[in-house]
Amino acid sequence: MQVILIQDVDNLGGRNELVTVKNGYARNFLIPKKFAVEANPSNLKQLEEKLKVQAKKEAALLAEINKVVEVLKASPVKIGAKTGTSGKIFGSVTSLQIARAIRDQKGYEIDRKRISIVDDVKELGTYKANIDFGNGNTTEVEFEVIGE
Repeated sequence: MQVILIQDVDNLGGRNELVTVKNGYARNFLIPKKFAVEANPSNLKQLEEKLKVQAKKEAALLAEINKVVEVLKASPVKIGAKTGTSGKIFGSVTSLQIARAIRDQKGYEIDRKRISIVDDVKELGTYKANIDFGNGNTTEVEFEVIGE
């Protein structure tokens, strides 16, 4: 029997996926627990529409991500840090400081948890950080640490 999964089911498939299962498993478990619906023509048509809408949303999201990446790569983000006489900074630069600098200088709000710094930042100079936008979309951004 073919069913359309409404939710992710372990060892079976993901949401909005068409799978073939045994009749008893579908009738006694998947359908009563609202994990799946029967794959009749009307439900298949609804699935196609959902997938079209989802594809349009993903395309729009990808276009927005590409626009943000272009703005971030245009010029390095400048981060001010207090330094000693030898050029070493007090403490280190964190992902929170990078997120704030991107918000202030570029105008985009990026969650600090999505930013990972490649090297330890202990001195003035130019460094790199990776930003994960989700769905396998990552980019490398340069940031410059300057003395205050």
